Amino acid sequence: MARPVRKNRNRGYQQLRVWQDAIDYYVNTSRIFRKLPYDLTKIIDQEISSVDSVHRNIAEGYCRRSLKEYLYFLHIALGSLGESVSGLIAYNKAEQISDTDFDMLDEMAYRLENGMLKLVEALNRKSYSDLSSPLMVKEINTFYNS
Repeated sequence: MARPVRKNRNRGYQQLRVWQDAIDYYVNTSRIFRKLPYDLTKIIDQEISSVDSVHRNIAEGYCRRSLKEYLYFLHIALGSLGESVSGLIAYNKAEQISDTDFDMLDEMAYRLENGMLKLVEALNRKSYSDLSSPLMVKEINTFYNS
């Protein structure tokens, strides 16, 4: 059964490609890290928590309805993304996750990071004289091909 689509002004972040990518990154990270042995519970929790923070901060910033706060939370999301990628590199080097899993998650994180950086760039360029719709910055999907 399909879930109903509930739309309102506060849920506009769900239309953002970066938010959708962050959700996919979380789903795949959870799937991979949940397979790790119990003795790695602490790193499993830390990695999943840092990845979970990315989509949450994108949404929270969007819902704050202020350009300044939106940018603030996008930077927090970028920090959490950096934390998660650092973990991926360490876990791969320690042979705790496979090269295949690392490559897949690293590619997803790279795409997400580029998308978020472009969104921040677009928001920074947004003129304060045009704040009739302050959060209506369209993402350009072409930047994902970089």
